[in-house]
Amino acid sequence: MNVIFNPSENKENKYIDMLVNALKTAGYEVVPLDGLLSSWKHFKSIQLVHLNWFENLDESSKGATLKSFFRKLIALIAIRLGNKKLVWTMHNRISHEKKSGKWSNILSSLLIRWADSIVIHSEESRVRLSEISPIFLSKVVHIPHPDFIGIYGPILPSAAHELENPIKLVFIGAIKPYKNIELLIRLARKFPDSIDISIMGNPNTPEYKNEIQELGKGLPNLHLKFEFIQDEELPEILANSDLVILPYNLESSLNSGTVILAFSYQKTVICPKIGTINDFGKVNSAIFSYDYSTAEEHFEKLVDRINLALELRKTNPLIFEEMGQAMFSMVQEQNDKAIAGQKLVALYSKLLGGQPGGKA
Repeated sequence: MNVIFNPSENKENKYIDMLVNALKTAGYEVVPLDGLLSSWKHFKSIQLVHLNWFENLDESSKGATLKSFFRKLIALIAIRLGNKKLVWTMHNRISHEKKSGKWSNILSSLLIRWADSIVIHSEESRVRLSEISPIFLSKVVHIPHPDFIGIYGPILPSAAHELENPIKLVFIGAIKPYKNIELLIRLARKFPDSIDISIMGNPNTPEYKNEIQELGKGLPNLHLKFEFIQDEELPEILANSDLVILPYNLESSLNSGTVILAFSYQKTVICPKIGTINDFGKVNSAIFSYDYSTAEEHFEKLVDRINLALELRKTNPLIFEEMGQAMFSMVQEQNDKAIAGQKLVALYSKLLGGQPGGKA
């Protein structure tokens, strides 16, 4: 049975591979969205369409944004008129992007209304949907975000860090404005001797790359690696770091695969209380989490978390390893990738009225 899981592949995110492989193992033929309207025969063969990040639009220019919007709108209308089962995964609270936010929100509204099922990875997503309208809650299916244990290679022993050495912090992921990279540069400036910050990933535009480079000039404890991080590099990067720091925007962020990645490799995080963090409430003491209301308060809370980390390490030099172990145990239990795949297969089977693979 043909189904669309979009995107069907993503070199930068193994999340896609894990779920697509689970579907293929269950007997589904997973095809890309781009060919949806390639022929009438192919269109008729598609039974279900599952969309991820579909509301995100091309922001390279105003024309590109509008073109991207109308292409996606046409695809949504075709799915609707063709009576295809529609599944949407709610990854974010609202669009991260300011330029295309208006158009993105239109797509999000249609996805919420037209989807047969809405997959969520955190309970906060359910709250967000109830705020829009309680009628949408009947569509919600909670599937845990799959763990990344072993996906990028084995967990390596943490590098030995002397107590007098700076705490090594790392940011990993696409470099985008909503991730508040500027705050990390301010932190490096405020704690020149006690922290060491590495920022690793691809900037979303050359302009933003130049802006970050300019802001970070002259800071010996700031290390910028502006390129895609290869899969095989991740275990060593994480092993050589004490903490992963992710100062996300609470207005738009709900879930974070990077948080799950850190926990999967026995590292804890400094991160706002987004949905992913809140779902680990039972072991919240093993996460440097925080809330904030304004941009300046965000920075103050980050400073507070750094000071707490410094104090805790004085008391217990192994505290970061112990916190990382606690989060590894929790993600192993709560985010089992095999269970996530099974739940997705079960959802498809239910929507298609048959067994896995669409067989009645």
